[in-house]
Amino acid sequence: MTDDKLRATPAARKLADDLGINLYDVSGTGANGRIHKEDVENYKAVNKVKLSPLAKKMAEDLGLDLTDVTGSGAKGKIKKRDILALLEAQEPEIATEAATVAPIPVVEEDPTIEKIKMSPMRKVIAQRMTESYLKAPVFALNYEVDMTNLIALRKQVLEPIMEKTGNKVTFTDLIGLAVVRNLMKPEHKFINSSLNPEGTEITVNKFVNLGIAVGLDEGLLVPVVKNADKMSLSEFVTESKVLIKATQAGKLKPDQMSGSTFSISNLGMFGIDSFNPIINQPNSAILGVAATHQKPVVVDGEIVIRPIMKLTLTIDHRVVDGMNGAKFMVDLKHTLENPMELLI
Repeated sequence: MTDDKLRATPAARKLADDLGINLYDVSGTGANGRIHKEDVENYKAVNKVKLSPLAKKMAEDLGLDLTDVTGSGAKGKIKKRDILALLEAQEPEIATEAATVAPIPVVEEDPTIEKIKMSPMRKVIAQRMTESYLKAPVFALNYEVDMTNLIALRKQVLEPIMEKTGNKVTFTDLIGLAVVRNLMKPEHKFINSSLNPEGTEITVNKFVNLGIAVGLDEGLLVPVVKNADKMSLSEFVTESKVLIKATQAGKLKPDQMSGSTFSISNLGMFGIDSFNPIINQPNSAILGVAATHQKPVVVDGEIVIRPIMKLTLTIDHRVVDGMNGAKFMVDLKHTLENPMELLI
């Protein structure tokens, strides 16, 4: 735009040239009607070509210049029929082909569904579970445990531990301590180990940091009882309660949910019969604890009703063989059915 009779700033002239706008169509707000850059921007905004989604796609695919096209839709919106009219005048053959383009479906919000963005916690859980599921070839071992003696032991220690610690001992506490005691046996060292990311070296832990899965409305966290192998039952109960309460209150610190060597996930309180938990990497195994149900079993040749709990051990088959996992479960079953060993 080089017309000296037209009053416009250099910036307005350049922008008009870049946008292909005729400055004679722009009203200036400066002195004596001088056009400023802002006037060009406002003109562009007000006179922006309005297109329907299908018209926009057709124009882009066909490389059409719609500057001089007046839309037949509301407020001058250019519709498919306007594109076809333009093509009919310029390229009749293309117009016939373009007329067959299917309309772009308009997706409306469905009031019967709700879309929720993944929270940061949920994203981390999803990433870790996906990595674990895809990375580790897993093997699950299922066992039934007669809970008669463990139930009796809990009743015996319930009041003494409450008086000493102010906390109620749970079956998760007793099962957790039984797991810890068996993990410390040399023959079960691979159950308490981890494989490096490259898959070239196994780290055998000579201590137990026990992760206990805690479910929250917004996701699953696994607080870790550090050095659980050095704890008595009352100490284990105290530490686990501190961690679980911190988790539920949203006050769990990063170092309190890292460094686990083995994990437990207990869904028994929800009546779950059995389930296969996903390993909490880089652990090589995880124990799933299901509900206890009264079932008929054979004892000394007679059918009796006993409280039976199902346990599932999920192992990383790269590190733990099925036989080694089975031996661990046999020993764990023995400890749970003869729980006085936990107090020795």
